[in-house]
Amino acid sequence: MNAIDATREITVAVVRGKEQPFRIEQARIRGPRSDEVRVRIVATGLCHTDLIVRDQYYPVPLPIVLGHEGAGVIEAIGPEVKGLAVGDHVVLAYGACGHCKPCSSGHGAYCVDFYAQNFGGAAADGSNALEDADGAPLHDHFFAQSSFATYALARENNAVKVPDDAPLELLGPLGCGIQTGAGAVINSMKVTPGSSFAVYGAGAVGLSAVMAARVAGAAIIIAVDVVPSRLALARELGATHVIDSRTQDIVAAVQQISPGGVDYALESTGRADVLEQGVTALAKLGVIGVVGASKMGTQASFDVNNLLMGGRSIRGVVEGDSVPQVFIPQLVQLYLQGRFPFDRLVTFYPLAQINQAAEDSRRGITLKPILRIGG
Repeated sequence: MNAIDATREITVAVVRGKEQPFRIEQARIRGPRSDEVRVRIVATGLCHTDLIVRDQYYPVPLPIVLGHEGAGVIEAIGPEVKGLAVGDHVVLAYGACGHCKPCSSGHGAYCVDFYAQNFGGAAADGSNALEDADGAPLHDHFFAQSSFATYALARENNAVKVPDDAPLELLGPLGCGIQTGAGAVINSMKVTPGSSFAVYGAGAVGLSAVMAARVAGAAIIIAVDVVPSRLALARELGATHVIDSRTQDIVAAVQQISPGGVDYALESTGRADVLEQGVTALAKLGVIGVVGASKMGTQASFDVNNLLMGGRSIRGVVEGDSVPQVFIPQLVQLYLQGRFPFDRLVTFYPLAQINQAAEDSRRGITLKPILRIGG
């Protein structure tokens, strides 16, 4: 197979209106061009970002095919693809231009064109690869993939080859949610052995951070949430302490566990008030990473002198500051060794039940839904 393959008939999940359910429809996808690969999607994770885009927290054009945690098998390649081949198993990650200053320095998650690459709803030239059953264009290229579909187009620089013996249907979330939590700990903040770490929010991203903090050798690992079952799982995955913020004062509880505060923290809830408390609970020279997505314009406040006098830091983290081609295979190896059991977070659904998966995720019933799409 090559770039001149005929257009394919595919099945997709489409968002056609703000806060509207996903609709399962038939569509068509073109063949790959230049450095693109066309991937038969085996499974794809459903992420919080998919849901807030569906609800238009971010101004993304509709109708659109979302999905950005795809995993599958390459079935066709463009003429400029050099390092991938038909039949390769791949995990699809975020899009980046590959040549700006952040990309060239190994920080593609901060690509100067990141928003257009991932949320623009089209290719760089404004074209769409998808059209619906009536021949009307569908917005796509979501995170350079749009993987709520039986087939998706990606670029070589966001398709990461993984071992054939790894469980492909499980691996999609490594492309976003899992690598975000783990990467924030390992790549961004560089949590050190013997240190103290707290995560605010024990969802899939937060629990990935817990597992990564354990791998990194943190001595105190605190998980904060309001759902008892999530806190129980956090303990099983490596948390040394848990805090139920419905019944405990977060700052007081953190500082009781780790006198003076924690060295590292991660805010994954997207709530400004939680971030404010997380900053207050930092130790001197402590750093808090922010990965929770909030509505545009969300404001948080903090005491400037608390940062200044204590040498404390707040840093935003996108995609775990990861180089996917390096970090995703590392996470796969940690999983295969039993040291990063992210399969404990997963519940599988068929694509036809995407709206049920979304509702279960919203209600906290499911930590990380994965949609089974193809064999």
